[in-house]
Amino acid sequence: MTTWYVLDVPENTAIAKIAAEDPAVTVGRIGPYFEISAPGPIVVDRRATGCRHAVWYSCIAGVARGSRITQHDKDALRVEPV
Repeated sequence: MTTWYVLDVPENTAIAKIAAEDPAVTVGRIGPYFEISAPGPIVVDRRATGCRHAVWYSCIAGVARGSRITQHDKDALRVEPV
């Protein structure tokens, strides 16, 4: 299972919304965080979120054990199972 966390603040809402558009992805909440998880890789396109670079590069609060970030650039964020 691939899981990563994003702080639930207005600036990050679009990230969780775009991630949830993938039918394999589940977006829930744990405390003040969105928990974004899927059985396989999770890919979020930056342009689809409308996030500016500063918000984009600071959106990740953490990844769960067994997950790793394999791409985090101006185009996309990709988290995959280890």
